[in-house]
Amino acid sequence: LTYLHRTQPDSPAIEILNPLELKILKAKSPKLPKVLTVSWAVEAVARLGGYLEHRSKTPIGIQVLWRGWLKLHDLCEGWQLAKQT
Repeated sequence: LTYLHRTQPDSPAIEILNPLELKILKAKSPKLPKVLTVSWAVEAVARLGGYLEHRSKTPIGIQVLWRGWLKLHDLCEGWQLAKQT
């Protein structure tokens, strides 16, 4: 994710996330861009992991991204379980 965020930030987010992951990130995001890009998706996952956006735009660390990725997958699992019942 970090590699694509640096090399292909304007690629469509659907290239790195499945439709359910995108749906959950859109629901958790306060404001959505017109086009959902890899850059937006990585930043949204990082925010789930505790990343705080500052004016200086500090780079997203691997630990915060990993925490966000785990939380996203927990949210996906919860969504799927809730949908089954």
